[in-house]
Amino acid sequence: MQLYSTNHQSHKATFKQAMFKGLPNDNGLFMPEVIPQLDSSILSSFHKMSFSEIANIMANSLISDEIPGAKLEEIVLNAFDFDVPLTQLDDNVQLLELFHGPTHAFKDFGARFMARIMSHFLESENQEVNILVATSGDTGSAVAQGFVGVPGINVTLLFPSGKVSELQEKQLTTIGQNITAIEVSGTFDDCQKMVKQAFLDEELNNSSHLTSANSINIARLIPQTFYYMYAWSRIKASGKEVIFSVPSGNFGNLCGGLIAEKMGMPLNRFIAATNINKIVPEYLDSGLFNPRPSIQTLANAMDVGNPSNFPRIEALLGDYDNIRNHLAGAFYNDEQTLEIIAEVYKKFDYFVCPHTAIGYEALKNHMAQHKDLSGICLGTAHPAKFFDIVNKATGKEVEIPYRLMEVMGKEKISIPMGNKFDDLKGFLLD
Repeated sequence: MQLYSTNHQSHKATFKQAMFKGLPNDNGLFMPEVIPQLDSSILSSFHKMSFSEIANIMANSLISDEIPGAKLEEIVLNAFDFDVPLTQLDDNVQLLELFHGPTHAFKDFGARFMARIMSHFLESENQEVNILVATSGDTGSAVAQGFVGVPGINVTLLFPSGKVSELQEKQLTTIGQNITAIEVSGTFDDCQKMVKQAFLDEELNNSSHLTSANSINIARLIPQTFYYMYAWSRIKASGKEVIFSVPSGNFGNLCGGLIAEKMGMPLNRFIAATNINKIVPEYLDSGLFNPRPSIQTLANAMDVGNPSNFPRIEALLGDYDNIRNHLAGAFYNDEQTLEIIAEVYKKFDYFVCPHTAIGYEALKNHMAQHKDLSGICLGTAHPAKFFDIVNKATGKEVEIPYRLMEVMGKEKISIPMGNKFDDLKGFLLD
C-alpha cells in the first residue's frame, strides 16, 4: 500500500512508514493512493463467511504487499477473538454490537489490530516506539489493553479531566506497566491539539520515535472497514439498499465505512449522527466547515469541536455535492439522548449507551421517510460503561460485565497536566 498526505499528494509513504509516523510532516493525514475493489464474486460469497474470514480477505487486499498472507491471517484471528452480533430492533433496523471486545467498545477493533501489526514489524528491529493517544474515553482504554506488555512500545494516554465516565477513567488509569495516563486540565480538543503538535516538533521527534494510535493513524482505520462489510453481507439478501448510521466524534469510524464502500460494498448512504458538537451535520446543511471549542455532553466520545478525519472524507468523496449525496446528518442534545435511551429500553427491553442512542434515533427518523431501506446502527460501546446515565434514563440497572466490574476496584494512577503543548513536551523530554 502506497499512501499520500491529504495536504500534499506528493508526500508518499509505505503502510509501515505511515503507521509508525502517524502524521505526515505537513500535518495532513495519510490516505491510500489506490483503494482496491473486491471482485463481485468475492462480495457475493461474504454472507457464507465468518467475520475473521472477511477481515482476512480485506486486509490482504490492502496490505499484503508488506505483510505475508499467513502472518496477516494469524494477526486477524488473534485480534478479533470476540463476537460481532447483529441485533434486530425495528422491522428494518438492526444494531451491530461492536462492544464485545476486552474494553467493551468498538475501539478494540482498531487498537488490537494495530498493536499486532506494529509488534510484527518491531520483531526484527531493535528500537523503542512511544505512542501518544488523545482520548475522550474509549480510544485510550482500547489502545492501552491492545498494547499493554508489548515489548519496545510505551503508551502515553492524554484524557480530559472530569470529562470521561467513571468506568472509562478507571480503564485508562489502572493498567500500569508500559501505559502512562495523563489527566489534562482541559477538553479533548486540547488533548488532540497537544498530540498533533508533538508529532510536528523537531526536538521531540529527534529524541524519541513518536507515533499515534488515534484514528488519525491509518493502521487504526483499516480494521474499521471490516465490520461494515460483515454487517452488509448479513442483510444483503433482503434485496433492499443498506444505510448505516454512525455515531460520530472524530469521524474515523465513518471513514472506515467509506473505504469499505470504495472496496465494493453497495449501499444507499451513511448518516453522520452527533451530539450538539454538530460540526459535520451543519456542514452538510450549509457547506461551511466551522470548527469551534467542544461542548461537554453525556455522549462524551462525540465531544469533538474539530473532527480530525474530515480531510479524509473530502479525499474520499471530493466536492460538497458528492459528500451530501453520500452523507446525511443528524444531531441530538442531552435531554433528547436520555429520552431515546428510555424509549429504546421501553420498546425493545434493550439498553443502549448515549452514543448508540443518538445513532439509533438518527436512523429511525431517516427511515421513517425511506421505508424501502435496510438500516444498520453501529452500537459503539457497552451501555454499562455509562451505567449512571443509562440507569437514570431507564429507571433500571444495567448489568455490568465482569471485566468492567473488576476494574472499578483498582487504584487510579494518573499524572495531572495543564493543557499547553509545552507541558507535554517537557514531560516527554524528561
